[in-house]
Amino acid sequence: MDSPNPYQSPRGAIAPTGPAQYGEIHLLSSRGRLGRVRYIGYSVGLGLLVNLGALLLGGAAAFLHDDREATGILGGGVFVVLALLVLGVSVLLTLQRLHDFDASGWWSLLVLVPLANLILYLVLLIMPGTQGANRFGDPPPPNTVGVILLALVLPLVIVIGIVAAIAIPAYQHYAERARPSAPDSAPLQR
Repeated sequence: MDSPNPYQSPRGAIAPTGPAQYGEIHLLSSRGRLGRVRYIGYSVGLGLLVNLGALLLGGAAAFLHDDREATGILGGGVFVVLALLVLGVSVLLTLQRLHDFDASGWWSLLVLVPLANLILYLVLLIMPGTQGANRFGDPPPPNTVGVILLALVLPLVIVIGIVAAIAIPAYQHYAERARPSAPDSAPLQR
């Protein structure tokens, strides 16, 4: 009975694995890699910042309503600067996400092409990153709780938008139908 037991634990030395090596996150840079969840989270965060900026810009325009010409010029200038900043950050995020699955950063220019940017966005959301290091660096670090929560806001906003798109017109139609059938509320005369 010298045959080895197939259920016996292995006797060979197992090489210890060292800590995984991750790349750094460079948010406003064209270097490095960005994973799917982090890309979604940063995109949602950027969208929230843009909406906050638009809200503040609209509030300032309402506050300065006396001088409409100056408000229009100032608001237009601030809007253009804000739009260029958002476009720049969006291209940088897209570039890093493309680097994650070892694609050239030149594909990020599709952000500027209508309809092609939607296809690019779907590819960025679906395509998994390469395992291990690639020609653009080490893999991105694991996602933090904050990034995951930001990424979960996107489906929540989509669901709320769909429900609102269905419920608001249905309620308006109901209110229009109920209006003619309401009794006159004239006071009774005695």
